[in-house]
Amino acid sequence: MNKRIRTPVKRRLEINDEAGIGVSRNFNSIVIEAGGYEALTFDERDARNQIQNARRLRLGVGDAESVAFYFHRMQQENSNFYSAIDFDVDGRIRNLFWADTRSRAAYKAFGDVVSFDTTHLTNKYDMLFAPFVGVNHHEQSILFCCGLLSNENMNTFVWLFKEWLNCMSATPPKAIITDQCRAMKNAIQIVFPQARHRWCLWYVMKKIPEKLRGYSQYEAIKFALQNAVYDSFKKDEFDEEWQMMIEKFSLHDNEWLGVLYGERHRWIPAYVKDIFWAGLLTTQRSESMNAFFDGYVNSKTTLKQFVEQYDNVLRSKVEKETKADFKSRNKLYDCLTVYEFEKQFRAAYTNAKFKEVQVELKRLLYCHATLVKEDRSICTYHVKKAVLVGDKVKKVEFVVYFNSTEFEMQCVYRWFEFRGIMCAHSLSVLIERCIYEVPDKYIMPRWRKDLERGYACIPTTYSKSEAALNAKVHDNYHKTLDEIIEVASNDDSKHKAIQLGLRDIKERVRKDESGYASNMPPASSTVPPASSNVPPSSATCKVLIPLVAH
Repeated sequence: MNKRIRTPVKRRLEINDEAGIGVSRNFNSIVIEAGGYEALTFDERDARNQIQNARRLRLGVGDAESVAFYFHRMQQENSNFYSAIDFDVDGRIRNLFWADTRSRAAYKAFGDVVSFDTTHLTNKYDMLFAPFVGVNHHEQSILFCCGLLSNENMNTFVWLFKEWLNCMSATPPKAIITDQCRAMKNAIQIVFPQARHRWCLWYVMKKIPEKLRGYSQYEAIKFALQNAVYDSFKKDEFDEEWQMMIEKFSLHDNEWLGVLYGERHRWIPAYVKDIFWAGLLTTQRSESMNAFFDGYVNSKTTLKQFVEQYDNVLRSKVEKETKADFKSRNKLYDCLTVYEFEKQFRAAYTNAKFKEVQVELKRLLYCHATLVKEDRSICTYHVKKAVLVGDKVKKVEFVVYFNSTEFEMQCVYRWFEFRGIMCAHSLSVLIERCIYEVPDKYIMPRWRKDLERGYACIPTTYSKSEAALNAKVHDNYHKTLDEIIEVASNDDSKHKAIQLGLRDIKERVRKDESGYASNMPPASSTVPPASSNVPPSSATCKVLIPLVAH
């Protein structure tokens, strides 16, 4: 508590470091000037930490100006661009956060599940790249926003997550997946207390050699652990397998395993498959996003260069999504079966998701459903599935419940809840009951090829030129809505009138797209024209995102 480096001394350490003086000589000069070690309130280790922190915050020539210019350019392009800069006590950039207007609107469509990870992308200043990544309807990674951070402590993550909330109209994700970072965990509990938080399974499992290799029965322990994690479909099954492993190999004193079991609701598949995770078991989305950026930047990239390349990265992602849209609308895969539900899935889903459905359809060959119990409308089926383990075929049994009154199904595998597509076990029960169509509730809207995405026509600096007309129209509407909301101020009755008016316009446009424009009164009699004299407030921008996106 008493260790403290005064500001003038901090400055002296930093100046000497910039001059190329080593840490030891740097510290010794301070000792000599102070009259001895006993006259200082800090030691060489504290000086070293101070210098390392200063290096992270020391930007190169043009870096700060480049960031400011980029943020200003994006704000001029569209008033919904969001940025935030966190400064230290000396006025130096410590952390950055930003999100372009298209990415903010994309969060409205696909922000239910978010993968968050940090990596040393811009190693020149040892700043951490922190992307917030989701999954679109083509199973592609989509970037919502990102930050550049000077450290990974809890206060930094709290700042970042709060800026995220401000940026996303105070709408937290329903589910977020990260690594085991304690600082992240604490910050999420503070800022997103209602979000479901879980750990990347890969990060946990890769630590097995480090934590358990010292045991003489290491290979047997690893096999038992993997079996408990991957082959348990129910919570009680996992608990039973885990306790058997602990007892058999006398692992009661292993602190790492104790912590993992205490936090099993954060990483064990049987504990997390009760809600939708878009199929994510790991932070692979964040990692793949980092790899994607690696094509444009490297360890020697300056912050200035990184900012300059940022638009190129996003442009590439937009083009990839646009191509997938075109293929899903114009190219149909051949059906593998004669069942009508396959045609339903093909007509509704994007090609990427339909291919996943076909993987489950192929597994039907190895599934056999048998009715074992019928209690009024609830029918219980056991589905035996042949699985290849090594060079041997093993029979695995899954339980599927079918409600004949509500036409609802639930498999212990929880594939639909977790991934959003029906599993082979549930489909085999439908076939056993001679049901060849599925109700709409088993066709998840999130994966549809005709999904409405308001962000597709939002103006950006990296969109294709042919989208410019839609972009301008969108921005004009945005400015008009800004003005209307400013007129309404905080009057609840006026806001209700706005909502009713917008709903009416939406319905009329949908009902008669061709005749609506000719039947509507001139724009001047409906709403005041957009004017550049009324600047939209930042609060207004935050309110308008959901209106436009939907």
